[in-house]
Amino acid sequence: MSKEISESTGSLFIHPSEDIDVISGQGTVAIEFLSQVPNLDIIIVPVGGGGLISGIATAAKAIKPDIIIIGAEPEEANDAFRSKTSNQWIKNDKPPTTIADGLKTSLGPNTWPIVNSLVDEVITVSEDEIKHALKLVWERMKCLIEPSAAVGVAVATNN
Repeated sequence: MSKEISESTGSLFIHPSEDIDVISGQGTVAIEFLSQVPNLDIIIVPVGGGGLISGIATAAKAIKPDIIIIGAEPEEANDAFRSKTSNQWIKNDKPPTTIADGLKTSLGPNTWPIVNSLVDEVITVSEDEIKHALKLVWERMKCLIEPSAAVGVAVATNN
């Protein structure tokens, strides 16, 4: 729908995960992490369209090649996991049903090659694990996070 609106109005459409400049901008997250914690050895990143993890993996591996990048994905929206496991780009067959609605998109032609070459592993979590992570963060930190962010917490606390 966004593309149709941009075409009909003459505005510029910038894809949220496939645009190379957006991916590059996402890499600043890794730069900030590593500037604050230089001995960081693992970064866990929720995966939807793959823009965030592509940017983070590119920047982090450029700064610290031995850092481990782990993708975190809902079991119900596991295209990155299936793609990484089979070493070939696989899109979700149908729109996923998951509480982590920000991760319902699939990897694309720009993000898949980066994920394939720079992400060390993709780990999936169940809907119950996502809900438990939401509750854990609320109870321990008194912060309300979105379910997509809880996917990364679930990977960290269950593996």
